[in-house]
Amino acid sequence: QVQLVESGGGSVQPGGSLRLSCATSGSIFSIYSQGWYRQAPGKQRESVAVIISGGSTNYADFVKGRFTISRDNAKNTVYLQMNSLKPEDTAVYYCNVVRSGGRVYWGQGTQVTVSS
Repeated sequence: QVQLVESGGGSVQPGGSLRLSCATSGSIFSIYSQGWYRQAPGKQRESVAVIISGGSTNYADFVKGRFTISRDNAKNTVYLQMNSLKPEDTAVYYCNVVRSGGRVYWGQGTQVTVSS
């Protein structure tokens, strides 16, 4: 089993920044990718940013240039630095881990609210 715990969410004004953290523990092996997703009320969960085991990253078009995904292997933690936040970024943000065999694990989510 893999346990993921997100933190760092909160309320911020438009144009502000937040950094989300996802601490991973448990059976941390054969990890193919780690990622951040979000789900706004009434909408489907969508991919925000993914970091592959080799270090390459992929971003959704709507966050390119504003969000950065990174990881600290020593701390088993993945981060999402979010800058220039917009009201439409308001959502519950989830991190996940995908094992090489395809098993997916999710965190419990952290709320991000962007409002003036």
